Amino acid sequence: MIVTDEIRPRARPNASAGDRAWPYYPELLAKPVPRYTSYPTAAEFGPDFSGDALAAALDMVGELEPISLYLHIPYCQEICWYCGCNTGAANRSTRLAGYLAALKRESELVGARLGGRGRVRRVAFGGGSPNAISPQQFAELVATVEMAFKLDNPVLSVEVDPRGFDADWARTLGKANVSRVSLGVQTFAPRLQAAIGRVQPIDAIRETVSLLRDAGAASINFDLMYGLPGQSDADLTDTLERALELSPDRLAVFGYAHVPHLIPRQRRIDGSALPDGSSRFHQAELAYLFLTQAGYEPIGFDHFARPKDALAIAARRGGLRRNFQGFTEDDAKVLIGLGASAISEFPDRLLQNEKNAGRYRELISEEAFAVARGVWRNEEDRQRGAIIAALLTQGNAVLPGGLDLVSELAALAPFEDAGLLARGERTLRLQPAALPYARSIAAIFDRYRTDSAACFSAAV
Repeated sequence: MIVTDEIRPRARPNASAGDRAWPYYPELLAKPVPRYTSYPTAAEFGPDFSGDALAAALDMVGELEPISLYLHIPYCQEICWYCGCNTGAANRSTRLAGYLAALKRESELVGARLGGRGRVRRVAFGGGSPNAISPQQFAELVATVEMAFKLDNPVLSVEVDPRGFDADWARTLGKANVSRVSLGVQTFAPRLQAAIGRVQPIDAIRETVSLLRDAGAASINFDLMYGLPGQSDADLTDTLERALELSPDRLAVFGYAHVPHLIPRQRRIDGSALPDGSSRFHQAELAYLFLTQAGYEPIGFDHFARPKDALAIAARRGGLRRNFQGFTEDDAKVLIGLGASAISEFPDRLLQNEKNAGRYRELISEEAFAVARGVWRNEEDRQRGAIIAALLTQGNAVLPGGLDLVSELAALAPFEDAGLLARGERTLRLQPAALPYARSIAAIFDRYRTDSAACFSAAV
């Protein structure tokens, strides 16, 4: 276990065939699988839900129940071609102002329904790009949240697009006590930036990091991608080196998911130039070796954190969790999503707001909760979800005695034969080389997964 917080930015890993982190079994990764930020996944959401389901769930929140809030701002100054988020162009000030008015009113409606119950310990602003709105609008949104809910010294986090971030924004985040910021970096290679519609000079990213540090951001995350069209190992290594020069506290290194049949804007990306499965696997491995050898601790196979970062500490102590924001140390069982397409999570239900921003605004203008889709979680769902979450966050799981898992245990045999999995009578433990196979192994316990190809991306 790494116990130092020293990060060595120019460490070059040895990712040769004789010094690999992971064996490559393409047949075990052939089936597309979810990222499992929830179980059941959003693919199982149905339309037979309304605001009544949210009202009833809010009524069951306890007096001191920990709550996490997520506020969705579905606008960006520039739309990236690869992006699968629910977002649109922030090119009409009246539309933006109307949406923010609805978001504030929804916050007030939810807060009123809680009636002072629950304690908000985390508030996350995502999108889209929250800095697509003005700093003043953001400050007003934070003030609305502070008035509408009972806050318990919450951790505030914000997603930021370095394009358009400035000193005024940094001062606003500092005044709001935002301590965690995630930057969409993706790649530092100019030709790859052009290939995915995300052109941003390194100087803009460097300046954004400097402004955030001066404003008091204690944890800065970079989102990076591998598997981009025309991306070489040298491209990825150069991006990793440049990233470490800026000393992020966390990094998420995602494989690009090319699904133009689901995300029309991806049709602008040259699918014929995408790396094949073997190349993607090697790039994921390269990033893992590079960052762990540089001193970061792995969180799963595609997230990394400095040893003193809260995420790394939670992983070492067995407190890592997974929700709609990915890996987290947040242990709240109630997550309330506000805004168009935002998802709320309760022990027995998952509820999603109307995705279309116009229809969302109409519902809120009628003083109604904007829930449009969702799914109920029965006891079996909760048990299976616990297995999936434990495998992804802890690398091991205890199988409940009352759950019929005969077919699932049989389906684990190929992973066990490959030495990726150790199985006891009611326990499963991933072996060190199994990290990139974790989602594929977890998916075996997903009773809804029959044909994933149309909905999900490659496992690596």
